[in-house]
Amino acid sequence: MILLNPRVAGLSCLRCETDYKLDDLLEGCPACRKEGHAANVKVLYDTTQNVTINPSKSGMRRYAPLLPYASFPSLGEGCTPIVELEILARQMGLTWLGVKMEGQNPTGSHKDRMSPLVVARAVATGRMVVTAASSGNAGASLAAYAALVGLRCVIVTTPDLPHPWKKAIKMAGAELVIQSSPHQRWQYIEDKVKNEGWYPATNYTHPPVGSNPFGVQGYKTVAYEIVESMRNHMPDVLLVPCSRGDLWWGIWEGFREAAKWGWVKEIPRLYAVEPFPRLTRVLAGEDYRSLFPGDTLLRSIGGDTVTYQTVLAVKHSGGGAVTVSSAEAEEAQHQLARCGVYLENSGAAPLAGLRHLLRTGEITEKERVLLIGTSHGYKETK
Repeated sequence: MILLNPRVAGLSCLRCETDYKLDDLLEGCPACRKEGHAANVKVLYDTTQNVTINPSKSGMRRYAPLLPYASFPSLGEGCTPIVELEILARQMGLTWLGVKMEGQNPTGSHKDRMSPLVVARAVATGRMVVTAASSGNAGASLAAYAALVGLRCVIVTTPDLPHPWKKAIKMAGAELVIQSSPHQRWQYIEDKVKNEGWYPATNYTHPPVGSNPFGVQGYKTVAYEIVESMRNHMPDVLLVPCSRGDLWWGIWEGFREAAKWGWVKEIPRLYAVEPFPRLTRVLAGEDYRSLFPGDTLLRSIGGDTVTYQTVLAVKHSGGGAVTVSSAEAEEAQHQLARCGVYLENSGAAPLAGLRHLLRTGEITEKERVLLIGTSHGYKETK
């Protein structure tokens, strides 16, 4: 059964803070778009009602009272462990270093926190088809959750989609549509959304606003879990792989809510780890709506765009952005694997980013550092 959270009060723009009634604003805030900007909306909740969790549940369902849907399809997502990296901490001279293992979600990535809420919203609004533009993880995740409730699922990708993801998507019964470029994926989905009523999990507009606003609410649960498991010794710094910042914004929003409710006193600084300068250039003064081309082997965090939600989260968390090369991420992947933690190269990139930030002094050896390991490495073919 799909049940809307009775605390849901509507939507609000991240940039101009215009409030809207509950609806599917899949292209972000209409007022901002009219002005030539691009900003996602977030779900608003009734703050007069008590904020509680459900201690009888585990995983993401534990936090259902804090999410858009009080009941949603589940494969057991969430409740991913935090592994302390004692050897690496000693080698790097850090007080404490750990990694949150998002690869232990059902389909092997953090995307499993977004898909249940996207599918819930699609079912609740009578949609017959869910879709995503994906380089792998999002497609495999959405295909699995759509299969769970019997929805038709179409994943739009490019010809270089690796075989493990392709097989996972097809085995779940989803359809694959191949487009020649990432931006052509968006054009294809935009046509289907507007003309055939498909329901999108991911962005399809340019400039982008980010993924489905109901779905990205699921990423708040990463922060909730960190607070619950590390409340007495919270990390000072988080490093998160970043493309268009869905996970990044969700984690920041989760910490912001936790601070508002008195669960924690301070929010950790968040650093976005990117494969070539995008957010770095925006923070230096460039327009976030520009294109930022670059080449990388880190396909899960590739892409040539930046979103307003990312800029907002980085500025308010007190963190920043750091660029790492494919070679540096691969070396970090080897180092983590030798500690027993095998991550996708993009998921290992935060360790490479940490080394950069230690050298520049932005992170000190006295600080407690948590890496977000977004996906396990068993999907890679090279």
